[in-house]
Amino acid sequence: MTGGDELFEVPAPGVEAQKLDLFLTGSVFFDIVFTGLHSDPTPGTEVMADGMGSLPGGVANMAVAAARLGLRTGLASGFGDDAYGQWNWRLLGEQEGIDLSRSRVIEGWHSPVTVSINAHGDRSMVTHTDELPITTRELVGPTAPDARAYFVDLADAAAYESEGEPWWAVGQRNGALIFADLGWDDSGAWDARTLDRLDGCHSFLPNHVEAMAYTRTDSPEAALRELAKRVPLAVVTMGADGAMAIDSSTGEEARVPSVPVAMLDATGAGDVFAAAMITGTLRAWPLSDRLSFATLCAALAVQHFGGSLGSPGWGDLAAWRDEVLGNSRDDEASRELIERFDFIDCLLQRDAPVARRARATIDFTH
Repeated sequence: MTGGDELFEVPAPGVEAQKLDLFLTGSVFFDIVFTGLHSDPTPGTEVMADGMGSLPGGVANMAVAAARLGLRTGLASGFGDDAYGQWNWRLLGEQEGIDLSRSRVIEGWHSPVTVSINAHGDRSMVTHTDELPITTRELVGPTAPDARAYFVDLADAAAYESEGEPWWAVGQRNGALIFADLGWDDSGAWDARTLDRLDGCHSFLPNHVEAMAYTRTDSPEAALRELAKRVPLAVVTMGADGAMAIDSSTGEEARVPSVPVAMLDATGAGDVFAAAMITGTLRAWPLSDRLSFATLCAALAVQHFGGSLGSPGWGDLAAWRDEVLGNSRDDEASRELIERFDFIDCLLQRDAPVARRARATIDFTH
C-alpha cells in the first residue's frame, strides 16, 4: 500500500482533524452512467445515448450527500492507484471535503468500475471489481474515529462474528448513533434472523421490498411496525409513494409523499435519502420534517447523474425553494410544496454555491 503518485495526499493512518458527524465504510466505484438510449442494446449493434456522466459511486453516494448537507464526514475505503482511483480520491477529498484519513491507496489494485444504463424507467449495470486486498478492520484501525453517527453495513457484523465485536461497537457504547443497512439479498432467502444484528442500532432504513421480505409481512405498514420493535428509528422508503417512519425515542410517527420531479437517473437515491435523514436526526428535527427533507433531497438528486454528484447542497435547496416560490402564485401544487417545506426556509444558505455535477469527461487540465 502506498500513496504512490504525488496527486495522492494520504494522511497518517488514524488521524482525524476534528470530531466527525458521520463515519462510514464501503467500496468506492468509478461510475459511468448513460441515459437517453435511442434503442435497446443488442448483440452486433451500436446504440447512441443522449447523456453521459462520470462520478464516484458506491459508498461515495452517501458520503458526498452528507458532506454537501454540512456533516463532517469521514470515509474508510480502498482506492486503486490507477487514473480512476486518483480522480475519485481528489474529488472526494478536495472538492467535497470528505475526511479520507482512514482510506488507503492500494498499489497495483484496479479501481471498481460500474457502467449504468438507464432505460424504460429502470437501470441495468455492468460492474468489474477485484477483491480488495485489505479488510474493513484494517482500514478502520484498532479504534474507530470519534463520530456522532456511524452508517454501517450489517453484512460486516456477520464477518466479525468469528473475530469478536464489529468496528463500530466502541463508538456505540460511547453514545454514537448507529444507522444500519442490510441491502438486497441476492440469495432470495431473506433470513429473518439477519435482523438480530440490529441489536443496539438506532435506525434501520430499508426500502419497502426489503422491509417486507425480512419481516415476512404483506404491506409496508406492517413491515414498519415490526421493524419498530427492533430499533428506535424505523424508516421504510417507498419510491414514488414517499416514505414513513416510527421514532419510538420521541413517540412520533409520520408518513410523507414524494416530491414530483422529472427523473434522469435514480442511482443512489436511497443513499441521498439516508444522508438527509441522518442530518435531520443529528439536528433533532421533528420526524415529519426529517422525512420530508429526505424525500426532497432524494428527488433533487434523481434529476442529475448519479447519487453522489447528483446530491443537493444548501445552495441547490435554496434555488429549488426560490423556483417553487416563484411558481406558487399560479400553481396550487407549488403552494402546497411551499407550505410543506416552510420549515427549511430559516436553514437555507442562499449564498452557498450550487453543487458541481457529473460530466462526461472525468478530468480536465486546468
